[in-house]
Amino acid sequence: MKNIPLSYVELSKKNLIHNIGQFRRIVRKGTKIAAVVKANAYGHSDIEVVKILSPYVDYFQINSIEELVRIRPLTKKPILVLGYVDKNDIPKAIKLGCILSVFDLEHALLINESAKRLHIKQKVHIAIDAHLGREGLIPAQVSIFIQEIKKMQHINVDGVYAHFANIEDTTDFSHANLQIKTYEDVVNIFKGSGYRKIKTHLSATSGILAYEKWRGLHNIVRVGVGLYGMWPSIELQKMWQKKITLSPVMRYITHIAQIKEVEASEFIGYGLTYKTKNKTTIAIIPQGYSNGVSRLSSNNGEVIVKGKKAQIIGRIAMNMFVVDVSHIKGVKTEDEVVILGSQKGEEISAEEIASKTQTINYEVTTRISPLLPRIIK
Repeated sequence: MKNIPLSYVELSKKNLIHNIGQFRRIVRKGTKIAAVVKANAYGHSDIEVVKILSPYVDYFQINSIEELVRIRPLTKKPILVLGYVDKNDIPKAIKLGCILSVFDLEHALLINESAKRLHIKQKVHIAIDAHLGREGLIPAQVSIFIQEIKKMQHINVDGVYAHFANIEDTTDFSHANLQIKTYEDVVNIFKGSGYRKIKTHLSATSGILAYEKWRGLHNIVRVGVGLYGMWPSIELQKMWQKKITLSPVMRYITHIAQIKEVEASEFIGYGLTYKTKNKTTIAIIPQGYSNGVSRLSSNNGEVIVKGKKAQIIGRIAMNMFVVDVSHIKGVKTEDEVVILGSQKGEEISAEEIASKTQTINYEVTTRISPLLPRIIK
């Protein structure tokens, strides 16, 4: 590869296609798959992921008008916009072509009015707050809502959906079962009100693995974190890892900016949080928290250099940090550094970083700066 950038994110096309194939295997034939590419495809690049996956999925799911503007020219597949689109942007969204989410009656009225002016019957999916406590209709409001939305001549109610609150990292499914019962009751209200062919979706990656599986309970499933080769939880990984394999799609790479020796008892970085015990060979790494390296990795995280892990020492700064490479022979300026991913048999996973920085694996990938180039392998 010529003209390699100093720092970039490498994406494996092979692994991305492999992962969607794994989910095709475990959902019932005929179930439609929506690839979730919101938040810049969990940090991977919505543009690149959509271009690769268009032949392999049935829908794309995003969150915002800005994402719709980016990906609409790249695919003919239907796009679910499940985030809130404000009244000023609704006409733009309709013109671009998408399926809009409806949060409440007020939102439905705004969409209907815009669609009327554009002489379009706009497809929508109705968000149901089935004990999540977030966006969507409270179930008690559904019957009245249906009466009102039936009067809106420029809305086509195409689907009804909800989200699980906690199904991935627990063995207590009582709340999930309550959500399923409530959601199914709402779906039956819609079907009993004339929407007999309505599309339904409840499961994201964790819901597919813990609840939906191969049973074909709903028309659509939404594959997010699993698409990128990450498991929603350790519990689900243990349950499924002998049946399917998920392969990480991302490597986050930079190159050493400087190497030098510092004497014993020298401080490293801001805040004087690390003091060398011996003469130490350090490497300056030209990435920092502005690029997506968590400040919680200070004196805590690792990178890979020449197939060996090197400890981060001192504070993560805005644009650089320091690692101890005293134990690695032959290190030189511009050697490849892997912040996330694998190199020569060694690996730093998103799960490992998440554990050390008190978060979840897909926050690790999502916070990597979109300004870094994405390169397809």
